[in-house]
Amino acid sequence: MAGHEVIVRPFSDVHRKGNTVVATLLHDPTVEGLDVALYMDGSASMEDEYGPRGILAKLAPVKNLVEPQMQWMLEYLANKDRDGAVRVAYWATGDGAQLEVVGDLTGPQAKGYRFPGPKFYGKATIMLPVLRDFVAHIKQQVGAGAKRGLAVIITDSQISDPNDVMAYATQVAKEISAGRLPRMNFVFVGVGDQVDEEQMEKVSHVTYPGVGHLWCHRIADRMEEMAELVAVLVDETMTVAAGGTVTDEQGKVLKSYEGRLPAVLEFDVPAECKAFTLEVAGQKFTQPIPEEHDDDHHDEEEEEHHEPEPVAAATPPARKHGGHRH
Repeated sequence: MAGHEVIVRPFSDVHRKGNTVVATLLHDPTVEGLDVALYMDGSASMEDEYGPRGILAKLAPVKNLVEPQMQWMLEYLANKDRDGAVRVAYWATGDGAQLEVVGDLTGPQAKGYRFPGPKFYGKATIMLPVLRDFVAHIKQQVGAGAKRGLAVIITDSQISDPNDVMAYATQVAKEISAGRLPRMNFVFVGVGDQVDEEQMEKVSHVTYPGVGHLWCHRIADRMEEMAELVAVLVDETMTVAAGGTVTDEQGKVLKSYEGRLPAVLEFDVPAECKAFTLEVAGQKFTQPIPEEHDDDHHDEEEEEHHEPEPVAAATPPARKHGGHRH
């Protein structure tokens, strides 16, 4: 394809072969404009997981089980964030209702970032401030290009305010349905045997009118399993559940995809067709169709043997994970 052709995100390459168009996606279009935040439990029950501090840390080597998991998750999540920076905070600190904001961290920063735990471990595990913080953050980011929000919330114990959380989530869903807030999802991960499964299910299984599910959750048996469990949940949450539809300039459907979109879309167009539109997850992306060129011939031969793979953003190496889905 000639270098001057205009390629519109989320496409990385578009070829025309007669009346057939082959369009390669740069990334999953459902994560276009995604803003991500990671909230790590900072309550007193987490203290042993971060390892001893002060004089105790000097008496023996410190084993911080949380830090490598945080680094891995942040590098992964930053790949999906619209500007490559994830909002990070410890929650349930101080009296249990405080947040200690770490800041906005990029993937490269995450690799060597230290996560010793919060300054003040919390006396309770109060989640409502997390939801309020995230909603305020997304409202602020909408003006900078945020079109969707994803909050990853991790705890190792029972939350203290499930009714408040559910009531606030109901209000958030109403705001989303009315178009006053962008679509949001909350990935809720419990770690260890002190997590209240029944409570997590009660919070997560609510279906909201016009929105569906806001929450998804799982439980990891050990802290070492947390990072990949989060990655799996995030991928499932961001998957294009309803597929996508390709139409021509007159709105005629050229092809419909059910389930997850493949990385390479191939469909036939009318001879006079000059552009197509991909609609997915309520978003529309219109792409001009380039003219057919003779120098495409070699590429066409290769593409004929290419099996489309599901779209996936770049991820760190996969590792074995555990946990239970509910």
